[in-house]
Amino acid sequence: MASPSNKPHAVCLPLPAQSHIKAMLKLAKLLRHRGFHITFVNTEFNHRRFLKSLGPNSLDGLPDFRFETIPDGLPESDEDATQDSTLLCESFRNFLLLALFLELLVKLIETASSVPPVTCIVSDGFLSMFTITAAEELGIPITLFYTVAASSFMGFKQYRTLMEKGLAPLKDESCFTNGYLDTVIDWIPGMRDIRLRDLPAFVRNTNLDDTGFNFMMEETDRAHEASAVILHTFDALEPDVLDALSSMLPHVYTVGPLQLHLNQIPEHPLEMGYSLWKEETECLEWLNTKAPNSVVYVNFGSIAVVTPEQLVEFGWGLANSKLPFFWVVRPDLVIGESAILPREFVAETKERSLIAGWCPQEQVLNHPSVGGFLTHSGWNSTVESITAGVPVLCWPFFGDQQMNCRYTCNEWGIGMEISDDAKREEVEKLIKELMEGEKGKKMKKRVMEWKKLAEEATGPHGSSSTNLDNLVNQVLLRKS
Repeated sequence: MASPSNKPHAVCLPLPAQSHIKAMLKLAKLLRHRGFHITFVNTEFNHRRFLKSLGPNSLDGLPDFRFETIPDGLPESDEDATQDSTLLCESFRNFLLLALFLELLVKLIETASSVPPVTCIVSDGFLSMFTITAAEELGIPITLFYTVAASSFMGFKQYRTLMEKGLAPLKDESCFTNGYLDTVIDWIPGMRDIRLRDLPAFVRNTNLDDTGFNFMMEETDRAHEASAVILHTFDALEPDVLDALSSMLPHVYTVGPLQLHLNQIPEHPLEMGYSLWKEETECLEWLNTKAPNSVVYVNFGSIAVVTPEQLVEFGWGLANSKLPFFWVVRPDLVIGESAILPREFVAETKERSLIAGWCPQEQVLNHPSVGGFLTHSGWNSTVESITAGVPVLCWPFFGDQQMNCRYTCNEWGIGMEISDDAKREEVEKLIKELMEGEKGKKMKKRVMEWKKLAEEATGPHGSSSTNLDNLVNQVLLRKS
């Protein structure tokens, strides 16, 4: 192991959202295992949430894994809820984050007697607007970690072309109902049969100045300026898109699934969790009482919200399936109000259901009693369902989730999509098909095949293991 003074030092900065923080923390742990000193940078708001959910000493870190914070530009808040993504994007586009990040880097450089000098930055790809500039000003190599699928990243990269071709943003509200979203986009490299509706959802607006659309467009514009782009996927999962990206960008490294690398590190001294909410682990004991592959697990992730009507439709769809289910209902899941399920629903399902506010998802998905996953199709959830070998029902909400759903159902054969309006009859029917039907059995077989390929990718000499080695040796340890 390198002595403290000549250890490489990576500064890791995630986008301040649950899934991005979780993926970046996993990558940071892997880099620490390979001899790096890590400075992990959260926003002040999320740092406070971590201390609340994991305990006051949870982020004390280790001598070679430290936490720092920067402001996010939003008003002070102690709310235990996901921040508004549009407000965050607006803040990142207008707030002086470059100056604050530079200030932090200079502070780390000036304390080089107590920590090793900063040798590289691993930035969330969706913060490249200011992190690339900071890296250039200080002459530090930077890699961009896009915690999304290669297909979604490619979709985001097409935003500028879509705008130039007049396809997005949409001309007017009629485009939502007149079939316009079914327009096939047949010119995206490495992709086929993609419709406008499958592309990351910020195209679904009629405003040329839309914050989300412009933020994502700007944040993929500079990807080619980084020393490398890292993607949380594996080669066998998205070969065509990855081939196309490799010809567009200097260096692309697929390193996923990250958890499968971490599973191979026997003693990990950083046992802190990844969750901004307190995880309720009692669910694991409840799952222990259920038969193998019998439970439907339902979780719409950290950002998706539902209307009170949608909550009730999903609830009765689950109830009417007569199958046991475990449902994570976040405190802020229902738009603008608390999530309250009808008394009749609670009475009808109390013998075979469990509802929690948050849970250790990977442990749940890997529990033998879980047979299917009703998900919002977030990328972390998609990767976790593949590594656990659990087929899915997709109800994509926003961002990259529509693209993940498209690939899950059409390319990988491991999921079925629920319509946007999600009526109870459809929910019930698809849950039964997932858990007991012929299509469900085929999807289970297919997802087990993908699970095996993910394990091969992260095994000795696998593509992701080789890529992780090359990323470290050829990029992060390279003297600039």
